[in-house]
Parts: sequence; C-alpha cells; structure tokens
Amino acid sequence: MKKIIHVVGAVFIRDGKILAAQRGEGRSLAGYWEFPGGKIEDGETPQQALVRELREELLTDAEVGDFVARSEYEYDFGVVRLDAYLCAILGTAPRLTEHQAIRWLSAAEIFDVQWAPADIPIIEELRRRLEVSKTAKA
Repeated sequence: MKKIIHVVGAVFIRDGKILAAQRGEGRSLAGYWEFPGGKIEDGETPQQALVRELREELLTDAEVGDFVARSEYEYDFGVVRLDAYLCAILGTAPRLTEHQAIRWLSAAEIFDVQWAPADIPIIEELRRRLEVSKTAKA
C-alpha cells in the first residue's frame, strides 16, 4: 500500500476568479498548476497547516474559511489526499517563493492551465457550486 500524503490547498476567489499557482522547477510535478498549500505536519489542524504554508509559500497571511472538498490521487510517489478550503487574503498580495507563476483564472480560463491531477476534482466541485449558485439566483 502506498504512503498517504495529507495536504491542504487554499481556494482564493477574487472578482469571480480563482488563484492558481504553478509549481517551480526542480520540484515534483514541476510546471503543473495547483491550489497553494502543502503538507499537514504532526500536531497541526488542516487550517493551521494552511495558514503556515501560505506564509511560507506566498508570504501572505490568510483567513481559512469553509471546507470545499477532498480529493485523492495516486501518484507514483504515493497517494495525495487533498483537502481544500476557501481562504481570504489578509495581508499583502501573494508573492512567489516556491512557485514560478500565479494567475487569477476565470471560469472560462480555468482549464487553460495544466492542473495537478489531485486538484482537478476540487475544480469540478467549485464549478458545480458556481452552477448551483447561478441557478438559485435565477
């Protein structure tokens, strides 16, 4: 049985667009796009891990909100279990430290980038929620 790697990802939404971060060179899955975040350390809650990771990766403070969805994907190095949460930026705008780029993607652009496989079910859940929200408003 492969090792389970429990990670958290931040879903930032601004003006109807979702923040995507491109993994840097020399890292596993280099060049793929993802929700920023990282591994949950021993003794951390998912929310604590996300706040810590966002400070480290994007040099910004964030408020962690509602749980969005969980996905699991089996890579050759292990099974990634990704828990995604809605987040709000509290501090300065995100800055690159580990990623090579960030983009705010509209619904029409969301698949213009190559997402890491573990992140794709989260995108699908966000799209479903947005469609339900539009229908409820109609």
